[in-house]
Amino acid sequence: MNQPEDCDVVLFHSVTHAMKAEKLLKAAGLTFKLIPVPKHISSDCGICLRFPREQQAAVVATLKNQVDIREIRHFC
Repeated sequence: MNQPEDCDVVLFHSVTHAMKAEKLLKAAGLTFKLIPVPKHISSDCGICLRFPREQQAAVVATLKNQVDIREIRHFC
């Protein structure tokens, strides 16, 4: 996935949660990319999932009650 013009990232409490979310979003057929957490968002080590902003409702619905997320932030 090329970096979309307008995107968000999902931040997680652990890499384990990010990997589970990746599996769920892939099964749902959503567009996303696993990336390192950008330094301007957090200094914590880790990974996050970047996705087109127009998919936010679908991403939230897919992860709800399945994965513990820290927050969703605007990225681009």
